Amino acid sequence: MRRALRPLRALLRAGAAGRPPRFPALNGLCGAPAAEGSGGGDSELNILPSFGFLFDIDGVLVRGKTPIPAAKTAFQKLVNSQGQFLVPVVFVTNAGNCLRQEKADQLSHLLGVPISQEQVMMSHSPLRMFKRYHEKCVLVSGQGPLLDIARDLGFCQPITIETLREKHPLLDVVDHDRRPNVLYPSAVELPKIEAVVLFGEPVRWETNLQLIIDVLLTSGYPGNPYHRENYPHIPVLACNMDLMWVAEAQSPRFGHGTFMVCLENIYKKITGKDLKYEVLMGKPSKLTYQYAEYLIRAQATERQWKQPIQTLYAVGDNLMTDVYGANLYNRYLEENSRKGSKSRIQAKVAGGRGSATLSQDDERDNSWENELASAAAAHCRSVLVCTGVYNPHAEVPLDTRESITETVFHGHRDFRFDPGLVEPDHIVPDVDAAVDLVFQLENFAPN
Repeated sequence: MRRALRPLRALLRAGAAGRPPRFPALNGLCGAPAAEGSGGGDSELNILPSFGFLFDIDGVLVRGKTPIPAAKTAFQKLVNSQGQFLVPVVFVTNAGNCLRQEKADQLSHLLGVPISQEQVMMSHSPLRMFKRYHEKCVLVSGQGPLLDIARDLGFCQPITIETLREKHPLLDVVDHDRRPNVLYPSAVELPKIEAVVLFGEPVRWETNLQLIIDVLLTSGYPGNPYHRENYPHIPVLACNMDLMWVAEAQSPRFGHGTFMVCLENIYKKITGKDLKYEVLMGKPSKLTYQYAEYLIRAQATERQWKQPIQTLYAVGDNLMTDVYGANLYNRYLEENSRKGSKSRIQAKVAGGRGSATLSQDDERDNSWENELASAAAAHCRSVLVCTGVYNPHAEVPLDTRESITETVFHGHRDFRFDPGLVEPDHIVPDVDAAVDLVFQLENFAPN
């Protein structure tokens, strides 16, 4: 049982008082005993990995397009002289505006080591298993090469917001300069939209919000009048719940989670009912970590590492996504271990209030959960770095009952705030220190 944020508050108060926080670079969190890895204390050194890394990208490896200096140093320790990884590594990002190969190429350039697309997990990666929707007409929202991304995931009939706007020019009228002067009838009628897929934050929020609401309130026929009795609405599948993220600016920037807050509140204001999600993916959802573990095990199998992967180390900069998600998954793994059984993978958000789960039709029609073996790891440890969203020097009230950490929950609406889930197992200055810490915990000394 984690102590309720006392170590984290102590670290924060030290920063607020002007004293540099003391980072336990090779120890447990602020003097607390180090959480066990799979290597043990003084046992002999291990040359084969029984653990894997889940690395966040923004705020851990880069800030915007600028590499964090510690990242290159860290990754030189993770590869051999031939550029092969010494341990299984997956990059788990909540970004969703590009293809996996593009992100892998970016990381290879930034880190100076070869990264394959099989090591990259975008927030939308698990959508390739939701085959029930692949043949349906789906509206996709976000930015970047949306049609390429959707088709790469298996969707056969994706439609962008821009296409919908062109076919229904009367719907988008917030920007007076974009209102059509002459209306032409659409030459091609669009099929019924049967689901909405939210990949990430769009560029023109007002357009996306308006047209998504139109689709939800007309059961997929946005040119028709609203029918508020159509509830529940057509399925909404959402990726990336980050309220904020860090780039080069001094303060965090709006993320897709902020866009989702707008959409949810507009829908409820109009209908008086909650917008429901068929599935939420991206950190901190359990589904994301299950898929990431699947990728870790696939790497270990490909490299013919016979030792089972027992521990996952999730390295991130955000308490409400990286730490919350890793701790939530660790709780799931430990519950499975106590029960002595391996539960089937579900897309339900554990511990969430009003969280969405797959319908019975999905369970019956889709075998996507069978594509992932049951969880095999024993632990998922959270490692918080101080190069991104988390700021150890942030001011906190003297009265810890008013601590921002405890009173303002930046997680998604469908996740319940649990103080134990936002307390990291370890806090380190940067990703290089995180790698050193894990190697020590695992007594890992590759040849």
